[in-house]
Amino acid sequence: MEVKYIANALGRRKSAVARVYVADGTGKITINKRDLTEYFPSPILQYVVKQPLNLLDAAEKYDIKVTLFGGGFTGQSQALRLAIARALVKINAEDKKALRAEGFMTRDSREVERKKPGRPKARRRFQFSKR
Repeated sequence: MEVKYIANALGRRKSAVARVYVADGTGKITINKRDLTEYFPSPILQYVVKQPLNLLDAAEKYDIKVTLFGGGFTGQSQALRLAIARALVKINAEDKKALRAEGFMTRDSREVERKKPGRPKARRRFQFSKR
């Protein structure tokens, strides 16, 4: 059976990238061919992913297929939240105002600062010794 996707979108956070494909359905979220509860066992991360859907009462309307890679679980969940929000706006442009008010449409641009030479980390310095 051919699935007809009605919207797709991309979300990024730190080094995580989420590609989302939305189709009409029953509310099933599949991430890298695994169920949402299996991929994100933490209820907090599941809540983060579902925030835009719950805001618009669309949790049971769409089936979402996700390709996630890069980053850690927190960055991945937030990248997925952004991608879902962008896909919902493609479906219905009137939802953008509500999603933006909650901050789901803004890409968090913070990235890891690079390590500098002569230091143990990006900003940390070696312990100073007077003698």
